[in-house]
Amino acid sequence: MPAVRRDLGDFVEAERQVPELGELLRNPQLDKRAKTAAVDAVAGEADPLVLNLLRLLVEKNRAGEVAQVAEEFERMAAVEEGELSVELTTAYELSDEEARAIVGQIEQRSGRKVEANRTVDPELIGGMVLQVGSRRVDASIRGRIEQLGRDLRTRV
Repeated sequence: MPAVRRDLGDFVEAERQVPELGELLRNPQLDKRAKTAAVDAVAGEADPLVLNLLRLLVEKNRAGEVAQVAEEFERMAAVEEGELSVELTTAYELSDEEARAIVGQIEQRSGRKVEANRTVDPELIGGMVLQVGSRRVDASIRGRIEQLGRDLRTRV
């Protein structure tokens, strides 16, 4: 599975770096043989599963959706391997050491390997928001202020 993940990711990266490749794959007027030749030229040394997947996407007129397929495959592979994907939003840019400490706490509590996507939202004022799938934990100052406002409105 690691080779498939790597090779599929490499193809998507090639598509990003060479916009003409993406345009070629999305062009509905271009012959499937030309698209297959392009796929073979770019991914000819890839794992056979990846090469067959790319050729199947060409055959089914879905070659322009390789990035979406790879993203979904990556998500499914992460779930299968017990990885947890989280969105960590903080009020300021965390140092790598701070981020590792937070991720380490999440890994310890969840018992799973964590892949964190970090973003910054200065409007949080302080603290952080952690999004895991559909579950959201808001430990930001802005979130606390908003909750306080809601509590005050319900008491009046």
